[in-house]
Amino acid sequence: MSFRVVHYINQFFAQIGGEEMAHVPPEKREGPVGPGTAFNTAFKGEAEVVATIVCGDSYFAEHEKEAKEQVLGWVKELKPDLFIAGPAFNAGRYGYACANICKAVQDELGVKVLTGMYEENPGADLKEKVLIVSTTNSAAGMRKAAPTMAALALKLMRGEELGASCEDGYMPNGIRRNFFEKERGSTRAVKMLLNKLGGKPFTTEYPMPSFDRVPPNPAVKDLSKATIALCTSGGIVPKGNPDHIESSSASHYGEYDITGVMDLTADTYETAHGGYDPVYANEDADRVLPVDVLRDMEKEGVIGKLHHLFYTTVGNGTAVASAKKFAAEYAQKLLSAGVDAVIMTST
Repeated sequence: MSFRVVHYINQFFAQIGGEEMAHVPPEKREGPVGPGTAFNTAFKGEAEVVATIVCGDSYFAEHEKEAKEQVLGWVKELKPDLFIAGPAFNAGRYGYACANICKAVQDELGVKVLTGMYEENPGADLKEKVLIVSTTNSAAGMRKAAPTMAALALKLMRGEELGASCEDGYMPNGIRRNFFEKERGSTRAVKMLLNKLGGKPFTTEYPMPSFDRVPPNPAVKDLSKATIALCTSGGIVPKGNPDHIESSSASHYGEYDITGVMDLTADTYETAHGGYDPVYANEDADRVLPVDVLRDMEKEGVIGKLHHLFYTTVGNGTAVASAKKFAAEYAQKLLSAGVDAVIMTST
C-alpha cells in the first residue's frame, strides 16, 4: 500500500487565476492538481497525492485563522502520511501560507510536513520550525524542485534519518548532521583557494550572510528650497484601499496624489498593514505618514515643498527582493520629478 499525501497549492497553480483570483477561499479536490502530478510521477508508485487543498494567497493572508481551521479539518479527515505544500518559489504570500500551514499541521495534528521555496521568500523564516526545500526564485525551477521534494518526502514517510541539508536539499535548520566528505578538509580548502585566486567559481562550506551596504547621500544643502517626498512601508492608503495592497507579503506598491491634502483624516485614509494594531493609524494616518507636519514645515519655509505624490506598501512579510524592486522603480520616478530627499516611515 502506498503512502498517502495531501498537497496544498494556491489559486495560480490550481489554474483558477492569478492575482485577480487570490481571494478564493479554501477548497478540497480529489487527487493531484498542477504540480501534484509531478510529485506523483516522482513518487514512482511508493506514494500518492490523494487530495489537493487550494487556497487563494490573499484569502490566507487576510483570513489566516479561518483558513487554517478549514485546512486542518480536512487534513484530519484524510489522515495522510505526509502534508506537502508548494513549492512557492519566490511568491511571498504563497510562501508565507505554505510555511505557516505546514507548521500548523505539524504542531496540531502531528503529521509530517514538507514545503519548498526560494531562500529569500518570507516563508523561509520558518526554516528552523518546518522542513523547507530550497528552490529557484521562479516556477521555471519546478522540474528540479519536484524530484528533490519527492525524494525527501519519501525519506520522511519511510522514517529514514535525514542527511545533511547539502545532501538532501533542504534549507539549513540549525541542526548539525555529521557526514563524511570524499576529500579531506585540507584538500578541499586548497582547491577553494586556488579557484578563488584563479578567478574560478567555488562554493564556500561556511557561507556568511550578505547584507546591502548603502552609503548615505550628502546632506541637503538648503532644506528651504528642497522638494521632500514621503514614502512608507506602513501601508497608508486612501480609504478603501483602492489598489488592494495586501496586508502581508505585498506584491505591489501604491502611488497616491496628495495635492491640496493638508491632513490625513479617518474619513479619507487608513492602513492596509496586517502586522500591527491598525486602530491608531486608522484614527489618524498622519501618525504613520506625517503629511500634516510636512505641510506646516512647508508653510513655515523650513522645506521648499512637499512632493505631490507619496509611495506606500506593506513591509509585513514582504520579500526583500520584492521590496528592492518596488524601491528601484519609484526611486526613478522621484529622481525624474526632481525630488531632493525622501522621508521613509515604517511602523
